Amino acid sequence: MAAQAGRSPDLAEIFRAHAPPPEQLGRDRGRVVRDVVRCRTSLLGGHLQVCDQCGREKPFYNSCRNRHCPKCQSLEQARWVEAQTHNLLPVPYFHLVFTLPPALHPFFFSERRKSYALLFEAAIGTLHAVCHRRLGATPGTIAVLHSWSQTLAFHPHLHCIVTGGGLDTGGERWVAARPGFLVPVRVLSRVFRGKLLEAFSQALRDGSAGLGAPLGQRLLQQAAAKQWVVYSKAPLAGPDQVLRYLGRYTHRIAIGNERLMSLEAGKVTFRYRDSRHGNANKLLRLDAPSFVNRFLLHVLPRGFVRVRHFGLQANGCRTQLLARARLLLGSPAPPKGDPRVRESWQDLFRRLLGRDPTRCPYCKRGVLRPLALPTPLEAATRGP
Repeated sequence: MAAQAGRSPDLAEIFRAHAPPPEQLGRDRGRVVRDVVRCRTSLLGGHLQVCDQCGREKPFYNSCRNRHCPKCQSLEQARWVEAQTHNLLPVPYFHLVFTLPPALHPFFFSERRKSYALLFEAAIGTLHAVCHRRLGATPGTIAVLHSWSQTLAFHPHLHCIVTGGGLDTGGERWVAARPGFLVPVRVLSRVFRGKLLEAFSQALRDGSAGLGAPLGQRLLQQAAAKQWVVYSKAPLAGPDQVLRYLGRYTHRIAIGNERLMSLEAGKVTFRYRDSRHGNANKLLRLDAPSFVNRFLLHVLPRGFVRVRHFGLQANGCRTQLLARARLLLGSPAPPKGDPRVRESWQDLFRRLLGRDPTRCPYCKRGVLRPLALPTPLEAATRGP
C-alpha cells in the first residue's frame, strides 16, 4: 500500500500497511498501533453534522486520545501550556538538556519504567544539589522526557526548563542567578554521571535493573569511561519565550505527520534536522517495517508521567512556594479564570488558530450543527 500520488502519508497509513498485528506487540505498543490506526475513523464512532445553509452533511469521527498519536496532541498541548502561564515567574529561565551515553541503553530496553524513573531522579537530584551548593537556592524546574533523535534513533534525554534563581533554604530571600549563567554545566555533567551510575549499580544489586549483574557492570564501566554531556541552551527571556519552548517540547511525539514525506514501494521517507551540519533539513528513507520499529521504540510504559515538576514547581507545594517567590520578587500573580469553567475545544480552536471549526467547509457560510439523532457512521456514506 502506498500513499496517493502527490500526497504525504500519515502515521496511521504506515501502521495500517506495515505494522505487525497489535496482539504481537505487547500491551503498550499494541495499543498505540491499534489507537493510531482507528483514530478519527468510523471504527471509533462519531456523529454527523449538517450545514444550516446548504444542507450538506459532514461526518465527525472520534479521536483516540492516545498520547503517542500525532492527531491528538495539539489542543491538549495548548491547554496545558496556557495553564502554565499562572506558574511562571518574572525571571529569566534556562533550558538544560541531560543526555547519557549509548552504553546505558540496554538498561532502558530491559526495564523502561525503572530506567526512566532513575533518569529523572539523577538529573533533578544533580540540578538541585549543584544549585544548592553554587547558588544557595532551590529553583523551579519543569522536566520533559524525550527518548528519540531526529532520525527516530533511541536517545533518552531530559529537557529541563529552570528558573534563573530560587528561594534560599529558609524561604526568606530570592537568590538570582548571574545574568546569562545558571551553574557550570561541566559540574552538572560530572555529578549527573556519578548519580546515575550509582543508581543503576544499586538496581543491579537489588535485581530491579532487568539485566544480569555481569553484563550490567560491564555496561556501567563503559559508560563511566565516557564524558557525559549536560548542555545549556540560550537563556529564555521571560515567560512568553518559556511558553513557546514548553509548547515545543512537552507534548511532542517521536515524529509528527508533518515530517512524513512519502510511502512508496515499502519505504518511508521523512524529513529531519541534521544537528551536525547546522540543523540542515535532510531526508531519510527507511524500509517501512524498520520505520515502524523505530517509532515503537519510543512508546512509554502505560501511565508513566513524562512531564514532571520539581522544586518551586513541585505539585505538593507549588502554590505556596510560588506565592512566596512572587512576594519576594514584588510581582503579583497573573489573574486566573474560573476553574469551574472549561473552555470548549471549539472556542480554543477559534482563539488559537483564528478559524471556526463549525464553519461549513463546502459553502463557507453556514454553521455545522449536529443532527438531532446520531446516525452510525458506518452507514453514513452520503458525500457532499
